[in-house]
Amino acid sequence: MVGPAGMALAHETIELMSGHGVPACGENYEVWLAYRLSLNADLKQAIDSRIRAGLGFNDEVNRELYQRFFDNSRAAAAIMSATERIARDLHAMVGAMQGTAEKTSAFGKTLEVAAIKLEHGLDSERLREIISSLAASTIDMAAHNRSLTENLQRSTREIEGLRASLASVRAESMTDGLTGLANRRMFDETLRARVGEARAHSADLCLMLCDIDFFKRFNDTWGHLTGDQILRFVAATLCQHVLPDHVVARYGGEEFGVIMPRTGASAARSIAEALRMAIQNKRLRRRSTNEELGQVTVSIGVARLRAGETMEALIERADACLYESKRAGRNQTTTDSAPALSVA
Repeated sequence: MVGPAGMALAHETIELMSGHGVPACGENYEVWLAYRLSLNADLKQAIDSRIRAGLGFNDEVNRELYQRFFDNSRAAAAIMSATERIARDLHAMVGAMQGTAEKTSAFGKTLEVAAIKLEHGLDSERLREIISSLAASTIDMAAHNRSLTENLQRSTREIEGLRASLASVRAESMTDGLTGLANRRMFDETLRARVGEARAHSADLCLMLCDIDFFKRFNDTWGHLTGDQILRFVAATLCQHVLPDHVVARYGGEEFGVIMPRTGASAARSIAEALRMAIQNKRLRRRSTNEELGQVTVSIGVARLRAGETMEALIERADACLYESKRAGRNQTTTDSAPALSVA
């Protein structure tokens, strides 16, 4: 929108942000304008659910909303640009090949004409003319072939560079910028694939959800930079304790997910307990002042995929286990096989 209507919409959006304590910056404005106009149903649902639950919008939540719903648009723009460049290179390569075909055809005709003339016998003068013509055509054809080879090599290098660029863009679109872990999009895609594999091969699959206890208290006491330090510490500890084929992701805010293929419930619980204790036993210090931050703990829920179960149902059960750990006092692991927990 432009003009008075656009200005009114901008003011309404900024007032809406202010009402929920959201700082006015470009990324936040983009998120809340899309929410105000109902441009993305998933985004609207995510924000509405937080409002209904009485949850606030701190810097971490704001950053997560933008990364989840808008970072991929940048990746899509980069992919579109690369696709256009590849299309131009391929068009140029096809044109060059067509030109080569025409050159080759003309050169073949020159050779054919020379062969016919030679069959009928020629004097020395005519023979010199034919040889001179053949030499000129051969030199021209060789030069064209060299030019074609150089163009093809240049186009190949360009396409290889674009392919590497696209791979980098995809990696960025699947990675959480703060922790370097897989992001929520990568988590969803990977879990969906692993559920399919587990069904096809009747293999074990466990899902672990992990939440930092009292994370808001750390943020309120020490600030968001220290909160980021804690998030990176937990992320690194998770990576150190899981198996090589497990996928560790930042599920959202201070919550993490670990997809554990070919891992039974007992092994998954052992891994969860090992990383829980490693986090609990570490004493972190604030980097800027060297002050001790106090004990950091996590609550964990572990669920094992059941026969015929959907990805969504598996997440729901793991989340129920996580909630049970928090309800029972935090800093503990609950699995879906625990007698005290009843989940559908």
